[in-house]
Amino acid sequence: MLLADVVTASGAVAATRARTAKAAAIAELLRRADAGEVEPATAWLAGEPRQARDGRLGVGWRTLSRLAPPPADEPSLTVAAVDGALTEVAGISGTGSAARREAVLGGLLAAATADEQRFLVRLLTGELRQGALEGVVVDAVAVAAEVPAAAVRRAFMLSGRLPETAAAALTGGAPALAAVRLQVGRPVQPMLASPGSSLDAALAALGADVTVEFKLDGARIQVHKDGDDVRVWTRTLREVTDGVPELVERVRALPCRAAVLDGETLALDDDGRPRAFQDTMSRFGSAGADDAGVLLSPFFFDLLHVDGRDLLDEPLRVRLDALAGLLADDEHAALRMPGVRNPSAEQAAGVLADALAAGHEGVVVKELGAPYAAGRRGKAWQKVKPVHTLDLVVLGAEWGYGRRTGTLSNIHLGARDPDGGEPVMVGKTFKGMTDELLAWQTATFPGHARESPPWGVVLRPELVVEIAVDGVQRSPRYPGGVALRFARVLRYRPDKTPAEADTIDALRALLG
Repeated sequence: MLLADVVTASGAVAATRARTAKAAAIAELLRRADAGEVEPATAWLAGEPRQARDGRLGVGWRTLSRLAPPPADEPSLTVAAVDGALTEVAGISGTGSAARREAVLGGLLAAATADEQRFLVRLLTGELRQGALEGVVVDAVAVAAEVPAAAVRRAFMLSGRLPETAAAALTGGAPALAAVRLQVGRPVQPMLASPGSSLDAALAALGADVTVEFKLDGARIQVHKDGDDVRVWTRTLREVTDGVPELVERVRALPCRAAVLDGETLALDDDGRPRAFQDTMSRFGSAGADDAGVLLSPFFFDLLHVDGRDLLDEPLRVRLDALAGLLADDEHAALRMPGVRNPSAEQAAGVLADALAAGHEGVVVKELGAPYAAGRRGKAWQKVKPVHTLDLVVLGAEWGYGRRTGTLSNIHLGARDPDGGEPVMVGKTFKGMTDELLAWQTATFPGHARESPPWGVVLRPELVVEIAVDGVQRSPRYPGGVALRFARVLRYRPDKTPAEADTIDALRALLG
């Protein structure tokens, strides 16, 4: 199979907004791929090389722009040849690595046509990585392999590796997908909570058989224990074990041989109240155990495995019972997320009041009968905060004026397209920005720029910002038909990817 075939399929995906048409184009390509071509082709159509770490190969936009050899007249690059070159690039290190990496990439680009060059540059710089495309590719794999989409989705969430999941589906079908199990030491994609409009609404939607837990202003963690070996991953499945030794020490002391725990971590002050979110994030994953005296405290709210017993498919009440047993003694009880099971309306309101009084964000209402839906944002978990917030993608920024002259100020905001297209613009805001944040935006945004028109910058969809809003309203001004009301910046979310941003459908649902 030629690289040109993948480029053509990618173009067909970009040319339509219909999810079924996107999936059909990808499925048709995967059916024609040889066994060794499925993994790289799947990875590229999902938006990144399979050799990438955190979405990149360590190759910057400036490097690729500097190479820019004349394009080839006819397509000749095979999928195998391109994948081999990228494997070579990923393995280059040591003295002179930059020059050797440029030599390999230069040769690759010189053999590519103009369309192939554009595709490779976007792939290597992360510009193809739309996040929502993963869901479309999952659907396409199911169509190509003639297996249920749920089976593909589950295997992907348990393995965390979409290319390998596609290869299993296309070579081994449903039995190969069913053989993928939770494995201690290999992270699974986390279950996510949907925004709830209010505590009363969440309780009404989920019924009485729920638990109401604190919603902390921290960073999501997944911790695996296998004997004395403890490893920690972020919500994006980036391993940070070496940077959080205090978390490793706490989990290593638990009274079990093996466990997979889900929770949050944050930095607390001497009074036990949460420090600023920036303090947690600056400490989270840093190289040392103590960053300017900031230590992280873990709080666990779910248990996915313990001593050979998988709990993913058990209802939440069973998982919570197992977690309570694991953290039963006085030494470990403080590691449990505070909450109340089967609360009355008054008790639930009390949990929310206690969480806010302690300096936390709000609560999460969870259905006790629900299994752990890895990687999904369903209605079984609903987060409730007194201030309505949205995670949106920054699409661009305008140069400021007056006292903000010389800084990138008014930011353009987009909601995620659940069908894998570009984020859909829903508004702009310059409110809530401190001088420090303006300086950070001005220094950071050029590194993510897709274009630099006179009025500011157009950004690749890579940065997620948390926005407080008073609501949304119908508007013909923006393509999604909805606009933000009184939006203001709360903070940037380096712990989240554009794939975790709120969707345009979620915003439309707020119209009532």
